[in-house]
Amino acid sequence: MTLNRTELRTMPRAERAEAIEALALEEFRRVLLMEPDEELPLEVSYFDLGLTSLRLTEIKQNLEILLDLTIDATVLFNRPTVEQLVDYLSERLAEPAAAPAG
Repeated sequence: MTLNRTELRTMPRAERAEAIEALALEEFRRVLLMEPDEELPLEVSYFDLGLTSLRLTEIKQNLEILLDLTIDATVLFNRPTVEQLVDYLSERLAEPAAAPAG
């Protein structure tokens, strides 16, 4: 799935959350070496899924690139499930874009 940040910002909330969830699930499955159709529980802690801090950082960096959005590392520990991370990212992308400095 290739959506840019502007497209995500203009989507209705539910569609934006679904698109972000799909991106996040794709990244988590890739890092966890899961098949694309394999079930990944959204409400289970990253660490209970078998992720290490290093692998979680890899996911964070990839999501930052895909979403064109900076994600503070503390977010991953304060929102330790895919479901909570998707909610956070959906809210962040709903915020008005910052005006360019200058």
